[in-house]
Amino acid sequence: MALRINDVAPNFTAESTHGTIDFHDWIGDGYAVLFSHPKDFTPVCTTEFGAVATLADQFAARNTKVIGVSVDSVEDHKQWSKDIETFSGADVTFPIIDDSSLTVAKAYDMLPAEAYLPDGRTPNDTATVRTTFIIGPDKQVKLMLIYPMTVGRNFDEILRALDSIQAGAKNPIATPANWKQGDDVIVANSVTTEDAKAKFGEVTEIFPYLRTIKAPE
Repeated sequence: MALRINDVAPNFTAESTHGTIDFHDWIGDGYAVLFSHPKDFTPVCTTEFGAVATLADQFAARNTKVIGVSVDSVEDHKQWSKDIETFSGADVTFPIIDDSSLTVAKAYDMLPAEAYLPDGRTPNDTATVRTTFIIGPDKQVKLMLIYPMTVGRNFDEILRALDSIQAGAKNPIATPANWKQGDDVIVANSVTTEDAKAKFGEVTEIFPYLRTIKAPE
């Protein structure tokens, strides 16, 4: 069955560079970003892991843990981390899951159940293991972004989306295109204009179905 937004993120137990992890227990009561990779020692993925390493404080400030998953062993991950740190100038402080068994890739619908790792494999054999998931404290999938191997992920966008998800979890609002923190937000259609004024103050009605307010504190 395909994984969809608002589904419970599949739980798993796996080895990682931080030891054995039970995924749901590891998430705890905050948010999590799980970002997947088809193979260690690949150029685009090295830059992506480096970007996450430099943004560690940004994720922590949002009560969000970050975890990588790559289709290689813990020992490979540890060796690769040295290259990532050299490239980025930042320590890799987040765990990287050993998914050489393809357990996580299959559970998260990134590979078919019959997939296997052939001898002499290349990144193309697991090219679809390129999805980023944002998972909430309720362990539900809030967002999925899928990238081809040739397109490096924009982690500023992932932070922006995380901000939007967290803002919407606190108040009945949505965010418009190209929104960033501090911009006006949209009143949810489940809230009347009168109730929105009582809750938020001034409401700008562009259309009856499109009403904006200053972002709540």
